[in-house]
Amino acid sequence: MIHVGLTGGVASGKSAVAAQLAKLGAVVIDADKLAREVVAPGTDGLAQIRQAFGQAVFSPDGSLDRAALGALVFSDEAQRLTLNAIVHPLVRAEANRLRAAAANEAVVVEDIPLLVESGQADRFDQVLVVQAPPEARIRRMVEDRGWSVAEAKSRMAAQASDADRAAIADHLLINDGTLEQLQAHVSELFEKELNR
Repeated sequence: MIHVGLTGGVASGKSAVAAQLAKLGAVVIDADKLAREVVAPGTDGLAQIRQAFGQAVFSPDGSLDRAALGALVFSDEAQRLTLNAIVHPLVRAEANRLRAAAANEAVVVEDIPLLVESGQADRFDQVLVVQAPPEARIRRMVEDRGWSVAEAKSRMAAQASDADRAAIADHLLINDGTLEQLQAHVSELFEKELNR
C-alpha cells in the first residue's frame, strides 16, 4: 500500500486532482466529506459542537448552520482551533478505519485541505500538493462559489501559505492551465510515481 496525502489551498484544483486519482484506481478518502459525516445529526461530533459554540451555529430545525459556523471560525483563530480540536480527531479516526479496509496493493490517497495546518505530513509515504495562482483561486471562489473577494481572501489567509505547503511536498502540481492539462499531469504522476 502506498499512502499519499493530498492537499492544496481552497480553489487550487485539489478536488479535480482527487477525482482524477480515483478515476485511475486510487482509493480516495475525502477529509471534507468525513468532516461532514462526523458532525451529522445524532453524532457525538455534533453534540460537541453544540457544547462548544452554542445554539448560534444551529438552524431552527436543529441542524448545523455551516454558514454561521464558517463565518465564526474563519474570523476568529481561537474559535477555529476549537472546532479543529473537535473535528480533526474524529475525521482522522474514520480515515484510519477506511485505509485499514483498503487492499494491500492499493494507492490510498487522503484528500486533506488542512494537512499542513494539522501537522499530518509525517503520516504519509508521499505528499502531493496542488497549487494555483492566487488570482485564479480568488476568481474561482467568486465565480463558482458566489463568495465575495473579501471572503475569498479571508479563506486563503486562514490556510497555510503556498510556501508552507511546498515545503512538505514530495510532488508539486501547479494548476495554471486547463482541466485537461491538470488531469494529464495527474495521470503521468500516478503511473510513474504512485502506482508502483
